[in-house]
Amino acid sequence: MRSRTVGRTALGALPLFAGCRNRDLRRLGTLGTQVSVRVGQPLMMAGARGTEVILVLHGVATCEVGGREVAQFEVGDFFGEIATLDGRPRTATVTAKTDMEVIVLERAEFDQVLDLSPQVGQRILVAMAKRLRAANELVGASS
Repeated sequence: MRSRTVGRTALGALPLFAGCRNRDLRRLGTLGTQVSVRVGQPLMMAGARGTEVILVLHGVATCEVGGREVAQFEVGDFFGEIATLDGRPRTATVTAKTDMEVIVLERAEFDQVLDLSPQVGQRILVAMAKRLRAANELVGASS
């Protein structure tokens, strides 16, 4: 696994950061670390303490809850925000389905992203609402 800081070009290509000004992208690009992940490598484990948010630059990861695949994360997706925000244990295990390039944002860096761009914060809230609704539907379907 190698790491490096993230450039504004990489961030600007993600839908989460679409519409951000160049100066904001430059500042955002100093946050987080770009990491290479090998196929099969776990990115986060259910029950572990949540301390970072991961943004997918390249590749695909699977998300499992209770051993059941509930989602896939692809280019432009992000995950880990709920446990990072509330400090509670992770609710899912996410594993690299392919080789990947990701951006890892530690909690303090994630907070800075939210402070720098309310627009990004709003997109994260919308994504969280969709995930909550999907999880509720999944629970309802298995009852």
